[in-house]
Amino acid sequence: MDGYTIVKFVHVLSAIIAVGFNASYGLWLGRAANDERVLPFVFSTLHLVDNVANAFYGLLLVTGLTLVFIGGLDLRTFWLAAALLLYILAVIVGVVLYRPVLARQRAALASAGAKSAAFQAASSRGRTLGILTALIVVVIVFLMVTKPTPFVS
Repeated sequence: MDGYTIVKFVHVLSAIIAVGFNASYGLWLGRAANDERVLPFVFSTLHLVDNVANAFYGLLLVTGLTLVFIGGLDLRTFWLAAALLLYILAVIVGVVLYRPVLARQRAALASAGAKSAAFQAASSRGRTLGILTALIVVVIVFLMVTKPTPFVS
């Protein structure tokens, strides 16, 4: 087995773990609903899940760029460039937009409860950002699997 295959295996495994962990957010939050007894546990668990997923997203970037280097691929190839730009967008949405919303959700839960307008507003915004991030990730996975080259004839 060559180095490329090993790195590709780690890359695919990292994608499965990162995307799988993120996909579980909706299940955790949906099961907890507005139950103030379990929501603090759910939010602390999601914080842990988020940290693990983010570590694997970081490993995805490292292994992906390693595959580009080892495989002699061109980062200007449509599917690679598009996926990399979408990865950057997903990081921005996740770190710059979603994390603060999650912090506001936790703060509103602690101070005003799950039925408060602040918690409900933060939850709604978090749901929207979560769906947006999931859609971006699905497009990245599509690009990685199908490797479209629309501008090559």
